Amino acid sequence: MTDILRTIDARGLLPPEPMELTLAALDEIGPGQEIVLLLYREPYPLYQILQQNGFAHRTVLQDDGTFEIHIFHAS
Repeated sequence: MTDILRTIDARGLLPPEPMELTLAALDEIGPGQEIVLLLYREPYPLYQILQQNGFAHRTVLQDDGTFEIHIFHAS
């Protein structure tokens, strides 16, 4: 079971703030923890950055159009 460390609701924020908040939060993720990022668009550039830095993600599209991105350590 994964423990949600933090939820970043970036649906009302303009770029680059959602990316900056998410990247800053990556330093806080421990084993078995995840960060949840909420956006109204899918953050394709973020996915590559996550992969390059040893993180994985799972994206769920909610009925209201929110992309719920769960970010966690890849290992």
